[in-house]
Amino acid sequence: MHAIKSAIGICWIVFWVGWLAAALGSKQGRASSRRMPCAGVTALSVIIVLRVAGGSSLEVHSLGLVVVGAVVFACGLALAIWARVYLGGNWGMPMTQKLEPELVTTGPYRFVRHPIYSGLLLALLGTTLANNLFGLIVLLVAGAYFIYAATVEERNLAATFPTTYPAYRERTRKLIPFLL
Repeated sequence: MHAIKSAIGICWIVFWVGWLAAALGSKQGRASSRRMPCAGVTALSVIIVLRVAGGSSLEVHSLGLVVVGAVVFACGLALAIWARVYLGGNWGMPMTQKLEPELVTTGPYRFVRHPIYSGLLLALLGTTLANNLFGLIVLLVAGAYFIYAATVEERNLAATFPTTYPAYRERTRKLIPFLL
């Protein structure tokens, strides 16, 4: 069990290093649209919460739950990476606006409008299930932030693509296919 939990931690580190390195290849954003990134804060929060609550009664001791958590984590990370790769140079920090934006509605974006957020939330859920249920607090805070960021981004996209974005929004859910 410890090996699975350690592997999840190592995967988070590798993921964030790769994620930040990939940011160097994205399109230029408008200077006024820069926002403080939450990726590092989220990752640090997960580590701190899991370490502080490490000996709590909410620590996961069930091999079955750890394995389910690891699978959910892997699926979430895979979705976030697929969406990021598919988005390519159009990717930016949350709520940024690109100088030459493109509306991407295919690949993982045909299932949900914000698959990166969905994937990260799924990975956080998997991490929580595999390590410590106290991580649900981090999941709730990250979820609230991602819903806020998605709402701001959608407002910007509707203004940038007034004819195509409303139709896309009508046929595609925000974060969870068929639900939300």
